[in-house]
Amino acid sequence: MELAAAFALFGSLVAVAVPTFLREFKASRFVEPTQGLAYLGASAIAYGATHGTPRTLPAAFPPSVGLTPSVPPRGHLASDPPGTWTNPTWQALAFPTSGDGFSFADGDPHAFAFGFDSATGATGGADGRAPNTPRATFTAHAHGDLDGDGATSTFEVHGQYTVEGGPVLEPGLYVQAPLE
Repeated sequence: MELAAAFALFGSLVAVAVPTFLREFKASRFVEPTQGLAYLGASAIAYGATHGTPRTLPAAFPPSVGLTPSVPPRGHLASDPPGTWTNPTWQALAFPTSGDGFSFADGDPHAFAFGFDSATGATGGADGRAPNTPRATFTAHAHGDLDGDGATSTFEVHGQYTVEGGPVLEPGLYVQAPLE
């Protein structure tokens, strides 16, 4: 009888602890891309506020930079060799050394590769703005292959600078295959 009660108690504890542990473990995998993209979005908006004007709209955001590192780590945490994050765009955005506990530029291991794309153009009038209104846009993205199977998780934030609105971070976070 006592043995049956012990098994029942142990089974109850496992039934509660395992799902909680798995939920927390999966949530911890999303801290790096969400925190990194939040910082990139805020840095790009701050850059746009100080560098973008109607006359200099093409320079509202730093130039594009490809994935850094060029290939996301596959199924493990990786450290970058010195000089990986010295591109002028990463320097302009002060990334990935935010000082908020989010930093892997000094060899701290990480699971995601980050990129930043910026573009300039004009609106077509379909978005409620006058046709040919100049605007600059950016997309900050993070890619990770958490289980090493070749499929990647993708996270993105978007922002824009328009002549009439200044720099704005678009609401939301785009996520594709978060659990890949």
